[in-house]
Amino acid sequence: MYRSLSPVKTVETIRLLNKRIEERFPKSNLSHVCEVLSGIADEAKSKSVWIARPNIPLRVGIALVILFGFSLVMYSVSLLDIAWGQLGISEFMQAVDASMQTIFFTGVVIFFLVTAEVRLKRSRALEAIHELRVIAHVIDMHQLTKDPSRVMSRQSKTASSPGSDMTPFELIRYLDYCTEMLSLTGKVASLYAQNFRDTVVMAAVTEVENLTTGLAEKIWHKIVILHSYDENKTALAMQTLRPMG
Repeated sequence: MYRSLSPVKTVETIRLLNKRIEERFPKSNLSHVCEVLSGIADEAKSKSVWIARPNIPLRVGIALVILFGFSLVMYSVSLLDIAWGQLGISEFMQAVDASMQTIFFTGVVIFFLVTAEVRLKRSRALEAIHELRVIAHVIDMHQLTKDPSRVMSRQSKTASSPGSDMTPFELIRYLDYCTEMLSLTGKVASLYAQNFRDTVVMAAVTEVENLTTGLAEKIWHKIVILHSYDENKTALAMQTLRPMG
């Protein structure tokens, strides 16, 4: 049970995160984004199962089409009345060329039909993964203006500076929630590649994971700065309160 991601547990984790954000920052835009992410994860739970499951009706239909086509070709060949002993070299080469073309195009059609299920599932997975790529950028947009310098130096504001009424602790929590959301976005994307080993889908999932990791690393730089500022501020306050010797 610990060798694969559980779609149910992933959705539950995102819903719990949404509650934590709502409790800390009621009616915030970040809470609404997490709610959207929760809905996307809930859809991924059913979509990933559908993608991993064999599409039996489609496979049966494709097999019947191939069998019908093969039977039709064999019936057409049986109707031909060719006197092979009377064929010249040019007629023989034309017959061989026509046969090779028929075999080639028949193989192309069979390959197209056989891979139809994979292409259908790939299309559904890539569409869902693209949605996760977009939500990752939306999360990044919400933390973009959360600059630690505006908390550490209130005098640095201009008339067009974004409003910031958060304390250093609140800003750390806000940024931390963003990193959790980005991490969970990557986890939701990996659900599509967990039981569907398509190289295109796996490459798309890796791209989303690299994107969310890179965005989270930038946020962690801000968190480290805020932690250092908070520790220095606490140390300065302790030195001020220390009795004179």
